[in-house]
Amino acid sequence: MMQTSARPSLADRIEDLLPQTQCTKCGYADCRAYANAIAAGRANYNQCPPGGAQGVARLAQLLGQPVIALDPACGAERARTVALIDEALCIGCTLCLQACPVDAIVGAPKQMHTVVRDCCTGCELCVAPCPVDCIVMTPATRNASATGWQAWSQPQADAARARHERRCARLARERSQKMQNAAARRANAEAAANADDAAKKRAIIAAAIERARQKKAQAGRSSS
Repeated sequence: MMQTSARPSLADRIEDLLPQTQCTKCGYADCRAYANAIAAGRANYNQCPPGGAQGVARLAQLLGQPVIALDPACGAERARTVALIDEALCIGCTLCLQACPVDAIVGAPKQMHTVVRDCCTGCELCVAPCPVDCIVMTPATRNASATGWQAWSQPQADAARARHERRCARLARERSQKMQNAAARRANAEAAANADDAAKKRAIIAAAIERARQKKAQAGRSSS
C-alpha cells in the first residue's frame, strides 16, 4: 500500500506565504519562527513589512480572518532594497557575513567583502554591525515604487528560504563540531591530569618502598 505524505501543518502553510527575507522585523528570529507564532496564536498576521498589505491579505485568506492594516510597530511597507558595500572602506571584519541570514555576502577576514545582489533579501541586518558604515541599502528594482510582493516573487522567496535553511544547517554543524572539539580537549586534559596524578602516586609509592628498604638495610647493619 502506497504511503501518502503528511499534510502540511498550519505553520508550514503560513511559512509558504511569507517572503522569507528573514529580516526579524516581525519580532521573531526568522520567518519560520514567525509562522510558528502565528499558528500558535502568539503573533498576529500583520507583522511582516516586507510582505506588505498583499502579504497580510494572503495570510488573512489562509486563516479565514479579515484583512487588517500592517502593524506600524513592525515597520512600514516600502520599496525593496539590497545591500551595497563600499569596497574601498571595507576592513574585512566579517561582522556583516555573520549577520546575513542567507549568506548573500562573500569575503574573508581582513579581505574586501561584497554582496551577491541576486541573493540579497534586503533584510538590512548587515548594516548596523558594520563598524565603518560602509554598507548602504540601494533600490532593488527599476520600479522604485514597487513594494511588497510587487517587488518580490515566490521563486525568490523559495530561493531565500533554501539559502537560510542551508546556512542554519551549516551553523548547526559548526556548533556541533566546536562542542565535539571542546569535549575532546577536556577529555585530553583530564586524561593528562589523571596520568600526572598516577605518575605522582607511583613516585610516592616508589619513594616509600625505597625508604623502607633503606630502613631495613640500616636495621640489619645495626644488629650485626
